Amino acid sequence: MKTWNIDSERAMLDLGERLGERLQPGDLLFLSGDLGAGKTTLTKGIAQGLEVTAAVTSPTFQLRKGYAGRIRLNHLDLYRLEKPSELAMLEPDELFEEGVTVVEWGDLLKANFPHDHLDVAIEYGPAEGERRVTLRPAGQRFDDLIKEL
Repeated sequence: MKTWNIDSERAMLDLGERLGERLQPGDLLFLSGDLGAGKTTLTKGIAQGLEVTAAVTSPTFQLRKGYAGRIRLNHLDLYRLEKPSELAMLEPDELFEEGVTVVEWGDLLKANFPHDHLDVAIEYGPAEGERRVTLRPAGQRFDDLIKEL
């Protein structure tokens, strides 16, 4: 586990970019945090690290968006899903085989997904504008990755 105290949007983007530079095809990240905590901002930084040039936006109403880059970025937002059976429409097996997949509000999927992944928890900090970002690896691949950050 590793934790950062983030004091600005730029710092959140920078952390995401450093993370994105180290990700590999097949990597899966689950982002959790309250509305407005910075999940999509972190994902924008990850996209920068993956050399995505398109503007990254939250896929809340589309559930998933894909972006071309050095490695494809699959960005999912499962906020509106309520039942595990609804996951089938996302074709998750196909998603996880190619590219990097970042899932916001992914508790429903994570409960049904035993593979290695990285949990990223974003919490509001004590001062206005501050965030605490905690990375919890599930598997050796992500243990090694967070040591590099």
